[in-house]
Amino acid sequence: MNPSKVPDIVIGRLPLYLRALTQMAQDGKEITSSQELGGELGISSAQIRKDLSQFGEFGKQGTGYNIEFLADQLKRILHLDQIWDVALIGAGDLGTAIANYGGFIDRGFRIRSVYDNDPSKIGTWAGAYEVHSVDQLEKDLRDMGIKIVMLAVPASHAQEVTERLIAADVKAILCYAPISLSVPDSVKVQYIDPVLHLQHMTFYLSK
Repeated sequence: MNPSKVPDIVIGRLPLYLRALTQMAQDGKEITSSQELGGELGISSAQIRKDLSQFGEFGKQGTGYNIEFLADQLKRILHLDQIWDVALIGAGDLGTAIANYGGFIDRGFRIRSVYDNDPSKIGTWAGAYEVHSVDQLEKDLRDMGIKIVMLAVPASHAQEVTERLIAADVKAILCYAPISLSVPDSVKVQYIDPVLHLQHMTFYLSK
């Protein structure tokens, strides 16, 4: 499989499949079908079969998918058969809430360190993590081998911090700031902006 030939929109649906399969397994189910999976997610069964076929054959006609096996294969495809260390930049209200979230480790990610540029926050704690100064950010990230960063800084500082992350050889950034970052093709960025989603939904609401 050549990852560059798989459409990004397909990659984006794989975590949805994995989440649904994980819930099915927790509910005690062992076998599922593309129809059932599609019903859970609001995605057509044909689309699910087409997506999975990009990576091989995981089920048989008439017998469906073994949930544990398919979940394990999706973890392998998404490189979630390991724990990824992540740095969190920004220890304000949002950063502290992220640090306190307990759902990362069970899904393949571990916050390794937290950083901020506010002297009053240095040495304090965001959840279970001591807040460190960004002064040695590049060196720290390189020394720890961090490739993934969650960016929870104001939009006015996001690009500046991103340049430092690129210099530290970070390859993936989850950006909570309401801004589009400029990065080289070798760096993958995903954005989380709740306001955009709220604005999307209000289109469907009556005045």
